[in-house]
Parts: sequence; structure tokens; C-alpha cells
Amino acid sequence: MSLETNDISAAGRISSAITEELSKSIVGQQEIVAGLVASLFANGHCLLIGVPGLAKTLLVQSVARVLGVDFKRIQFTPDLMPSDILGSEVIHEHQGQMEFRFRPGPVFTNLLLADEINRTPPKTQSALLEAMQERSVTIAGENRPLPNPFIVVATQNPIEHEGTYPLPEAQLDRFMFSLDLGYPSREDEIEIVRRTTIGDFAQTSPVVSGEEILNIQKLIRAMPVSDHILAYAIDLASATRPKESSATKSSSDYIEWGAGPRASQYLILGAKAFALMDGRATPEAADVRKVAPQVLSHRIVPNYRATGEGISASDIVKRLLEEVPESKY
Repeated sequence: MSLETNDISAAGRISSAITEELSKSIVGQQEIVAGLVASLFANGHCLLIGVPGLAKTLLVQSVARVLGVDFKRIQFTPDLMPSDILGSEVIHEHQGQMEFRFRPGPVFTNLLLADEINRTPPKTQSALLEAMQERSVTIAGENRPLPNPFIVVATQNPIEHEGTYPLPEAQLDRFMFSLDLGYPSREDEIEIVRRTTIGDFAQTSPVVSGEEILNIQKLIRAMPVSDHILAYAIDLASATRPKESSATKSSSDYIEWGAGPRASQYLILGAKAFALMDGRATPEAADVRKVAPQVLSHRIVPNYRATGEGISASDIVKRLLEEVPESKY
């Protein structure tokens, strides 16, 4: 696919239209909305972390309506089985004979909301995460491709740990972005209460098609990247690895395990997405720095010293951004 100026301008307009339409139902959270849209454009899955009541479900439902794509939601519970997600073969009577027929699970959709993914046991988590990686499922010996586009947005409650099954680091790595939703500002909360308690709640409408989303995903793959930007992204990812020569002081002091090569890939894809959303044909170092907290925070494991000093993974990433210079290649 060739990279044309008209394509870049159209992608920028689509991004603005999506954001504007989402503002009808979502108050504030501009950075979260931008990160979610960027992950969709880059064909990456997203993890939303926030306490109850911050409109995580509403946000994802609104995004699905604005994109005009098929949407399904799974409420994860301890008794959820892999077949409840992927589907199963059921016995069906046809012309007097009994035969097996495949009944698709909710994973066969364009945008899947995995609500409270850490509420279900590892066996069920793995079934979904395999589908996320392969973008297909194998049932009864037959490989079945998932719809395209296929994006998973999972949510987690960070404050409640009883009865939960935290995702292992290897499975967290499947998510392109991890987005932390904070409490709204006083002004935003006033507007939220006003909208939800006075009059009818505003509804969003589709402003883009699934085909246009696929075209944007192809466009992002076609975008060129300067060698020094590639090197900068790799330097950031490798700086998180405490046992390598590229480790910074913060990673040596506070990180047990660092991010793998997938982090470097997502730093570039995320930077491309944000550049395209801004109407630019190639990403800059500022775009890499912008996505670094969303890409790296859930891919590094703080050590005991960091935990004892109250230093979070996000805090470590902020320090790394100060310590790692922009590469001149």
C-alpha cells in the first residue's frame, strides 16, 4: 500500500471525528480515549485498569458504536470455561440424523470487552489470550479464523485482589497498551453528573466503518520510520533489562525483569498511530516518549527494593525516559 498525502489527511479526519463523537458520551479522559483509539488503529489489544465507576465499560461500548463494528462483552467470573468464550460443538438434528454443529462463542466479533479478566482462572484466561495472539481458534481439530478487525479490550480492578487471578507477565505482554484510568477532575465530575441525571443520555453514532479501520491499519504498517527513531525505541526497551549493558541506574536498582522485543515493536507501532492521528506521515521521538508509559509499564517487574520504597512501574518508566537519550544512530 502506497503512502499518499490524501490517506494521511483522511486518517487524521477520521481520528478527529471519532474523538468528537465519543465526547458525547465520555467526559474528560482525553488521554485514555486517544490511547484506546491509537491501539485500535495499530491493531493492538488494550488493557484498561481502573476502580469501579470510571465508565470503562461505557467507554468501550461507545467506541464500538462509533466505529460501527460488531461488539460483544464477556463478564469474567471464576466459573467461566474456555468454551464459554471460544464456542463449542453441539449435537444438532438434521434430516433425521444427529450431527455436530459449531456454535461460535462471543470471541467471534470485532471488538470484545473482557470485563474483569483477572476474575477468571488461568485456563480460561489462556484460551482468550491464545485467540488474541493467533487471531484464530482451534476447536474439534478445525482452525477457525476470527473476524477482521479483531481487538480485545480487557479491564481490571486494581484495588480488589480477593478471588482474583492476576495475569502472568507473559500474558500481559499480549496487550499493546496498558491504560490507567484515574478519577475525573472536579469540573469533569460535575459535567458527568449533569449529563447522567438531567434529561436523556446522549447516544453516539457510527462515524467510520470497519473497512476504513482496516485501511488505517494497513496505512500504519506502510508508514516509514527513521533509523534514529527505531534505535531510540529499541534503546528504551533494552534499558529496562537490568542484566544487560544497556541498563540504566533506575533499571539496575529497581527492575527484576525487563521488557522483551515486543515492547520495541509496540513502541514504534504506537508512535506511528499517534503520528497518523496528528496528520503526520512519520513518527517523531516525542511520539515514542508519549506511548512509552502505556507500552512499558505492564512489561517490567519491579524488584523488592522498588516495592519497599513505594516506586511503581510507571514511576520507573518516567525515570527511564529521563535517563535514556534520544539516539542519533
